[in-house]
Order: sequence, then structure tokens, then C-alpha cells
Amino acid sequence: MNETPSATPRVQSTRSAQAIPDVVDRAAFQAELDKLRVREKAHTREGDAIAAARRRLPMVEVDAGLALVGADGRLTLLDAFEGRRQLVAYTHMWRTGRPAAEQCEGCTWCTSQVRELSYLHATDITFAVFSQGPYGESSRYRDFLGWDMPWYSAQASLDEILAGKSGSMHLICYLRDSDRVFETYWTTGRGVEAMDYSDALMDLTVYGRQEPWEDSPPGWPQPGWPQPGPLAAGSPAWRVNGRPAAQWSRLDAGRSDDLGTSKQR
Repeated sequence: MNETPSATPRVQSTRSAQAIPDVVDRAAFQAELDKLRVREKAHTREGDAIAAARRRLPMVEVDAGLALVGADGRLTLLDAFEGRRQLVAYTHMWRTGRPAAEQCEGCTWCTSQVRELSYLHATDITFAVFSQGPYGESSRYRDFLGWDMPWYSAQASLDEILAGKSGSMHLICYLRDSDRVFETYWTTGRGVEAMDYSDALMDLTVYGRQEPWEDSPPGWPQPGWPQPGPLAAGSPAWRVNGRPAAQWSRLDAGRSDDLGTSKQR
């Protein structure tokens, strides 16, 4: 087991006294909020229309026998449905042979937020993670972080699962019709934010995500930018003091981050 820090690192605030919105009375505030609400409702309706179009997409058949590896050994893509009609799979990037601290901060960010699956199950949907690496070390990562969603290695079938897809982080939707499997939708990049409530809540706050691409007023805080090093490609909220942020609380709780890899930090 790697040496456990005595305390979780904290991100320091860089807010200045001037970097705040204008202060107005309640009536003026409500008037501006009402104008914004019109745009929010239009955005919601457009999202509904896009979802309706998504439900009308054609689909493509994929091999139901694609090989996966789970806790009980080899199984197939069809098995991963767990008998339900639909499957939503997230392909988790994996740095084979690397320690926990060097695993993908973006995938850790997204996957950490998928907790309660009963609502998906109630609508005949299974959610699972398809690790792009070997089952042994990647499943240890799942256990270290305390995730309880179904976890499989898709390493042997990645070429088929990722056929036609760009990017590196993917959500893929499948439909089962008896013993046949069809791919109905996939997304990558910011599309995987469907898994993530943290960004959605940040977007409601005055400082937003605090990232450089956002259209924010001058002086709004952007702590941690630019980030140093090759493993710091995403938001500074994703990786804190050299690790994916979600790992620190698990280390504080005494969990082992030993993945059985040879390289230790």
C-alpha cells in the first residue's frame, strides 16, 4: 500500500473582493432573473426536442457475443444487459501498469458521480462501466473508490466497441431484442456530462466552473489554471495535488490504492 497522507489536500480560493456581481435591490434582481428564465425555458424545450430526435435515430447491429471480463470471468456484451432491455455503458480509460494516482482524472470524475441505479433499473436500463484495461488492476481501482456499478474489462473487444467513434471518453447506448444487440447512440467529450451533477451545479453558481473557456466577467476566479504536467489535462477540480480528487477521501478512510501494478509513486 502506498503511504497515506494525513489529511485531504484543499484547493485554496483565489477570490478577490472586487470579483463579485453588482449589488441591486430585490426587485431589480428578480427582473433580471425573469429575463434569464425565458432563455432557460427555451433551452429546456430545445433539449426535449433534441432528445425526441435522439429517440428517432436508426440503429446499427453489433455482435452480441463481444467478449468482456467480469468478476466471474468471461462473459458477453449480451450478458452485460443483466436481462434488461437497454444498456448504457461508459468506457473508462485505463493506463495499464500505472498506479492509482496516475489514472484518468476525467473518467474518475464522471464515474464517481454515478451512484443510485435503481431508477435506471426501474425503466429496464442497466448501467455498466467498460474498462479499457485489464480486469484485475482496473477492478481494484473500482473497489478502492467504493464504486458498486457493474464493472467489466472490454479490452479484448475495444476495436469493435469503439468502431466509428472519436474521442476517448464515451457513453454508449444499446438495445437488446431477444439475443440480438443494437447500438442506438453514443457520445463523447462534453456529452459524457450526462453522468455528472457537479458541473451542472457549478453552472448555477456565480463563478461557474472557473475554467478559462467560460464567458465570465473580468476578475472571476480560475484557480489552478494553467495546470502543470502531462496528467493535468482537464479541470483543476478533477486532479488535486497529483491525484484524481476523489481518491483523497478514500485514502483518508484507510483504503488501499494498490492496484497490483509495478510502478509506485
